[in-house]
Amino acid sequence: MTSKQKAILFVCVDFLTAALVWFIFYIYRITTIENSEIVFKGNFYTGLVAIPVFWIFLYTIQGTYHNIKRSYRLKTLKLTLFGTIIGSILIFFGLILNDFVESYTQFYVLFFVFMGLHFSITLIPRMIFTTIYVKRIHSGKIGFNTIIIGGSQKALEILEDINNLKQNPGYKFIGYVNINGDDTLLSEQMNYLGHIDDIHQILQDVEVEEAIIALESSDHERLKGIITSLSGYDIKISTVPDAYDILAGQVKMNSIFGALLLNVTPSSMPDWQFSTKRIIDVGVSLIAIIMLIPVYITVAILVKSTSKGPIFFKQERIGKHGKKFKIIKFRTMVDNAEKDGPQLSSSNDQRITKIGKFLRKTRLDEFPQFWNVLIGEMSLVGPRPERQYYIDKISEQDPQYLYLHKVRPGITSWGQVKFGYAENVEQMVQRMKYDLLYIRNMSLALDFKIMFYTIAIVFKGAGK
Repeated sequence: MTSKQKAILFVCVDFLTAALVWFIFYIYRITTIENSEIVFKGNFYTGLVAIPVFWIFLYTIQGTYHNIKRSYRLKTLKLTLFGTIIGSILIFFGLILNDFVESYTQFYVLFFVFMGLHFSITLIPRMIFTTIYVKRIHSGKIGFNTIIIGGSQKALEILEDINNLKQNPGYKFIGYVNINGDDTLLSEQMNYLGHIDDIHQILQDVEVEEAIIALESSDHERLKGIITSLSGYDIKISTVPDAYDILAGQVKMNSIFGALLLNVTPSSMPDWQFSTKRIIDVGVSLIAIIMLIPVYITVAILVKSTSKGPIFFKQERIGKHGKKFKIIKFRTMVDNAEKDGPQLSSSNDQRITKIGKFLRKTRLDEFPQFWNVLIGEMSLVGPRPERQYYIDKISEQDPQYLYLHKVRPGITSWGQVKFGYAENVEQMVQRMKYDLLYIRNMSLALDFKIMFYTIAIVFKGAGK
């Protein structure tokens, strides 16, 4: 079962359990508090649909369905408990508090009955499904496609340590990638996939979910190079910690049966913020597309009437995890401006039309990208997407650029606010540093701050 299928299953089960809780609670309230005959009125049927929808929305914001393939029982328990407490308070004070009761004691009884019912009835099927899934992982029936990078004695020790664990932690080894020419100790244990220099081709040919780098963490330069090569892919990366890593508290254990490995790709943004960020992206984009229709029509007329060529400019860019997509902008240059190959624009670029200069200064040319955000190719805030041609150029100077592919690209970014449109590769590298800093410090608060400055640029017309 894929992560998406498991998430859909959880959504369906949560909807049904929430509806069951509302049914039981409605009967309890009528028979115990109101002391009357059971009659299903209009508010019952409304609640039978509205209440489960509310719970699904709350769980989505909470991050319950984010990265659900890696869920475990303690996490399921924690999310269910916190979600139940918050949701029960909101429902109780939003709907039930206005109901007629004889004393405040009955309010408290209703609240704790509702919360207890929802927690227990929601938790039971969740724990059943999660337990079945976890047991299948521990038995080795399912797992995450894993490669070991390195074929030396260190790699052999890691493989033996994992194989000797009482419970399988979920690694499904599909092969190893050697670092040195003489790294062949794993050749009898698993498939040889190739050399680290060919890692990009290997990852295109083989589906990989996790990578364990069999190097001492003190070997910083080689580790940095390997991690950078993997950073643009949707892969969980682990290394072997040394004594300093352990003493510094960098090794986090989720299971007492887990292997002693250091996760080097932790997310700086909690799951609930990731989910909320996506909800904001969809909501704002949908509202913007509708409300900005007059602006779109006006700009379209100006672009079409002042220069020959199409209204919109579409170009292939590289998005999250290296996926290609077509970015949409209002055209700001003369038609066929790159007939001689990829070229960056400058302040005095003769290819930019008169209306194009205004659109760039006010960022109005970026507004069609709300469609890219709506369909999930981009986000409101994130590193600006580039073409593969310039990604290769930037990576030659600083391979860390590949880190930017860990998140969705954005309409605006910290680097965009600071630099605007880059005029050369050197400025792209400078802008990249701000985007890397953004990824390391991602939060909704930082997103709002960047959007605030972007809005200020739009109204001031101060864009570069």
